[in-house]
Amino acid sequence: MKDTILVIGSSGQIGTELVNELRSVYGNSNVIASDIRQKKSDILVESGPFEPLDVMDKELLYKIVKKYQVTQVYLLAALLSAKAEQNIELAWKLNMSSLSYVLDLAKEKYIKKIFWPSSIAVFGTTTPSIMTPQHTIMEPNTVYGISKLAGERWCEYYHQKFKVDVRSVRYPGLIGWRSQPGGGTTDYAVHIFYEAIKNKSYTSFLSENTTLPMMYMSDAIRATLEIMDAVAEHIKIRSSYNIAGLSFSPKELAQEIKRYIPKFEMHYKSDYRQAIADSWPQNIDDSSAFKDWNWKSSVNLQEMTSDMLKNIKKLITE
Repeated sequence: MKDTILVIGSSGQIGTELVNELRSVYGNSNVIASDIRQKKSDILVESGPFEPLDVMDKELLYKIVKKYQVTQVYLLAALLSAKAEQNIELAWKLNMSSLSYVLDLAKEKYIKKIFWPSSIAVFGTTTPSIMTPQHTIMEPNTVYGISKLAGERWCEYYHQKFKVDVRSVRYPGLIGWRSQPGGGTTDYAVHIFYEAIKNKSYTSFLSENTTLPMMYMSDAIRATLEIMDAVAEHIKIRSSYNIAGLSFSPKELAQEIKRYIPKFEMHYKSDYRQAIADSWPQNIDDSSAFKDWNWKSSVNLQEMTSDMLKNIKKLITE
């Protein structure tokens, strides 16, 4: 029997690309996209089934799972770091209740497998910032990070207590061109490309030497699919795996862009997101993911910059 997959939060930065990739593997009709509202022009609706879903509506979630006989859930719905700080009650409720509902579906045997993303936001100022280990001090100081750390503990608990097959990676900052970012602290690394092409200028809300772990979207999607495809016995960590891609600062990214747009000017004006960024690692040790399910990133800074500029230019001129 072929898997039927529900992607919750499908219209976000990750979901848009993940649904397309899953549909290419499992078939359009076997991958159900869902989000709190349908966009006016949404390619996800045109290529396969779409269900409007507020994931905090537990009964509706259960109805959709039953209607399509869903076997796998990718739970992407969340309020991200910067937006979560502006609405801490909603962030906690959304980020935690959604995970609880989906874990219960697996506990009661309605679904077989869950993907739930964690984040580098689980780390804090007391965490070693260079080659941050898989197992380390985790004292996050944002509501997003706190919710993700709590979620990691719930995932491991449900696996140990109820044998739930839940899998997770700690995404670094994600960079892609197919959709707009959704309110994260690393969003500058997407906005900068649009401004460089349109205005030859960008003002970063992070200081020039703020080095953060990043990942190009193609690598992030591949990591997601690879951990879900791995043999269950190989997934030794049921909280969340470190995964690494790129690490760079706003200054280093600006210098790379200037190779393609020589007149580009970079300016800096730090805001409240600087404190969030300062609590995160500079780079990540992902050797556990490599050892357990053979994870390895493939895109470097030069390749990412070239691909982003090429594709965003196409989007702007269309």
